[in-house]
Order: sequence, then structure tokens, then C-alpha cells
Amino acid sequence: MCLAGVSGMLLLSGCGTPEYRAERTQCEAEWMLKIPPVFRDERVTKHRSERRPTGETKCETTGATTLCQPVMETVSIPYTAIETVDIRKTQRDAQISACAARACTLKFGNGKCET
Repeated sequence: MCLAGVSGMLLLSGCGTPEYRAERTQCEAEWMLKIPPVFRDERVTKHRSERRPTGETKCETTGATTLCQPVMETVSIPYTAIETVDIRKTQRDAQISACAARACTLKFGNGKCET
């Protein structure tokens, strides 16, 4: 899906027809009132990349000069963070999608508002 969260509201970024985006915007406004956000801090595991030496060395000799460099690898490092999440987002997003599909079906005969 082409959605990105922005301050509790959803922003459509180039997905679907203009008609679908209009219907979805109306549904978002309706369902934000019916199922307002409830925010909670949750502990989540995230990952960051880090470059580390492998213990191997790669050497190149040019003429009388030998230049050696450590061989590096990228590793994923897990860490714990606290994120504020909307615990109703999944429930609300399902209602918004269904609402938009219903409106499109009524107006255009299909759930994507395609003409």
C-alpha cells in the first residue's frame, strides 16, 4: 500500500486514481473521528548497520610497494528503542480501506474508482 503516517493522519503519495484518493480522504476524516488514535509507548527491536573488520587483510603490491587494507563486512546490530505507536491504527486503516472501496463501488462499479 502507498501510505505514510504523518502526525496521526494518513498521506497518500501518488496511489490510485484521483477519485480513489478523494474517497479515501473522506473516509479517513470519518474514521479518525469514529476510531481516534490511542497512543502508547512500546519497546521495539530495531537494527542498525555497522562496518567491522573481518580479521582478514587484502594486500596489493605495485612495484616495490605493498599496500594492505583490512577486509570489512557490514553487520546488523539489534538494539531496543521505545516508540510511540497508535494501537488503533490497524483497525482504523481496515475501516478506511473498506469505506473507500464501498464508495468507489457505488460510484464507479469497482473498488478502485477506475473509470
